[in-house]
Amino acid sequence: MEFEAGKYDVAVIGAGHAGTEASLASARLGCSTIIFTINMDAVGNMPCNPSIGGTAKGHLVREIDALGGEMGRAADDTFIQSRMLNRGKGPAVHSLRAQIDRRKYSARIKNALEKQPGLDLKQAEIIEIRFNDDNYCWEVVTKFGAVYTAKCVIISTGTYLGGRIYVGDVSFEGGPDGMFAATELGKCLRKLGLPCRRFKTGTPARIHRNSIDFSHLEVQAGDEDITPFSYDTVENSDFPLTNKVVCHVTWTNQQTKEIILNNIHRSPLYSGKIDGIGPRYCPSIEDKIVRFSEKERHQLFIEPCGLDTEEMYLQGASSSLPEDVQIALYKSIPGLENVKIMRTAYAIEYDCVDPLALLPTLEFKEYPGLFGAGQFNGSSGYEEAAAQGLVAGINAALKVNNKDPMILERSSSYIGTLIDDLVTKGVADPYRMMTSRSEYRLILRQDNADQRLMPIGYQIGLISEKKYNQFIERQNNKKLELKRARETTIPASEEVNAILVSRETTPINNPVRLIELIKRPELNYEVLAPIDITRPDLPKYIFEQVEIEIKYEGYIRRQQAMIDEAHRLELKKLSTEMDYSQINGLRLEAIEKLNKIRPASIGQASRISGVSPADISVLLIWLAKSNKLNNES
Repeated sequence: MEFEAGKYDVAVIGAGHAGTEASLASARLGCSTIIFTINMDAVGNMPCNPSIGGTAKGHLVREIDALGGEMGRAADDTFIQSRMLNRGKGPAVHSLRAQIDRRKYSARIKNALEKQPGLDLKQAEIIEIRFNDDNYCWEVVTKFGAVYTAKCVIISTGTYLGGRIYVGDVSFEGGPDGMFAATELGKCLRKLGLPCRRFKTGTPARIHRNSIDFSHLEVQAGDEDITPFSYDTVENSDFPLTNKVVCHVTWTNQQTKEIILNNIHRSPLYSGKIDGIGPRYCPSIEDKIVRFSEKERHQLFIEPCGLDTEEMYLQGASSSLPEDVQIALYKSIPGLENVKIMRTAYAIEYDCVDPLALLPTLEFKEYPGLFGAGQFNGSSGYEEAAAQGLVAGINAALKVNNKDPMILERSSSYIGTLIDDLVTKGVADPYRMMTSRSEYRLILRQDNADQRLMPIGYQIGLISEKKYNQFIERQNNKKLELKRARETTIPASEEVNAILVSRETTPINNPVRLIELIKRPELNYEVLAPIDITRPDLPKYIFEQVEIEIKYEGYIRRQQAMIDEAHRLELKKLSTEMDYSQINGLRLEAIEKLNKIRPASIGQASRISGVSPADISVLLIWLAKSNKLNNES
């Protein structure tokens, strides 16, 4: 029997990384918000790898923080090892990655929800979402019959929705980490008319630390000089951040390969038991062996799950093979000969939605007030989920308050790229963010996320006055240092030339500007410090940002020109109510794709698969004529 339990502005279903960001953003923007979770102990859980960040993902976390999200601060509070990846490559692909104490992270996020004014955290399984036409609001119904009404609902169900676990021949309904699956809600969403599909992901075994022989394993230490995710940590930390653990590296071998291939018929991936589509860029160990059969070995990382547990995570070794095969294959790996498995690896199949049904705000086109975020939208990864949750939470709050939505262009951020890829191009398998997905990655660096997005976060209301003033000070310091580098003269001297020769670069006979020396690939601020006598006392990251802008000035200028042109096309707005079959000159495929996706601008239309440059020319001509007629009338 149903009963009315409460009225809210925004209801969020699921308290993973998407749901927590969504609910915090909504509540912080003044909306009464409730977030539901099947199990309160799984709030902010990390059911797969105990890490945050990584290639391109570190960019997302920095951007989440710049907009006022929580993930970066929570990661800084609970990390146990931090490394900057890709230091040997250009600054566009430098990405921060941190090993996290997963239990402390979950507790940290849960406490943030509990302490947030205007936000209620509720343990309950939602079994139905429906629209009340009489009161023009959404209703969510719990398994106990409680009915909560909300102006907006955000679905962020992760891998719980219709979840099914697979280990060899064994399969059963279930969520990650031994939790319940949300089965009834999946049926409800299909009945509602959402375009649902089945995806699949997996996770490796967790093993006991005392069963590992570390003597022949490669040690992977963290950075000595730690870079935080959050600008709050940068500005307000009173003590240096330190690493507390090391990770280790090992490799599969020919024996591992033979064990897997001899038992591949027992894998649900290859026996046909799993219908869901798995992640292209994070395959299981058996998938790697089959797809990359020419490789003699595959790298695995052994990572601690926290400081107060002996569980270790086998990064790169996810599997859905039977448990006996898992034991054999793990024991074939150097260092794991006597391994004790604490949690068996498994695959999980789950319901998600076709993101082409979403607007760039992450609101469903056909269901006003209903939003999707995270793996429910066809993505994978904690960081991708948190980014979408933040955007969905912001836009739900803006909708409740009758304000214009926040739409991030792909030229503004990796978050914008992520969402544009999802809602414009769609996904054939679980989407993972990579630096190669952005055509503007030299400008969308993680070091300048605050410059790109913090003014937006401040304008929306998620960035405090104090944090914004600190941002303004950083930008002023950077401008002053860039000006000083242009104006400071370095005289020719034996000391100067000794440094230049030691770095195998040409000595100078006449005075030169500091900026000209910094432009040289062999030189940097650190090398030039002994002769840069007017150098101010500024944080290291200021010099690093200035150095990047000096060294890559020409490339940045060209990429900015590309962004300006793309922005010009984004300003050419299209009505989402248009019938493209009425426009003469468009190809049939373009008409079909345009009517399905209903782009908000010429820029978005140009990125739709199946819409050609010739079709865009037709749209531009049609739009110019339409605007002219409207102006004349």
